[in-house]
Amino acid sequence: MGDPETKEYIVVAQCHIVKERCSGYLCEKAFNERSGGFSIYPKDKPYRIIYLTCGGCCGRALHRKLTHLLRALKKEGIEKDKVAVQFSSCIAKDNFHAPPCPHFDYLKELVNKTGLDFFESSKISACSEKRRQQGIYHS
Repeated sequence: MGDPETKEYIVVAQCHIVKERCSGYLCEKAFNERSGGFSIYPKDKPYRIIYLTCGGCCGRALHRKLTHLLRALKKEGIEKDKVAVQFSSCIAKDNFHAPPCPHFDYLKELVNKTGLDFFESSKISACSEKRRQQGIYHS
């Protein structure tokens, strides 16, 4: 894993099915507050951020979307070592949307093929954390 402090561009990968009903507001809020999974990024550093879905099960579209983005960013002088993928909680964790993505390992493999660093989790719900501690949800 790379150092999140060296990144300039964050790609938040969200579950396509969840995005059919989720606005992504809580992920965006967590990013702006640098809370939850986004607490690894310095608050005083400006970042560019984009939200993408995996494209639907099995998530294979994520690779195509990332390679397209990397080509566009390269034209702006942003190299892949400055880009991080942040898997949203709806993919990485058991939560009120659903269990973790059954294709999560495959998604990580696809991101690895692009040469990008990735990190897990976005908004971390207090209720979901409590349920994880109770053994109702699993990480």
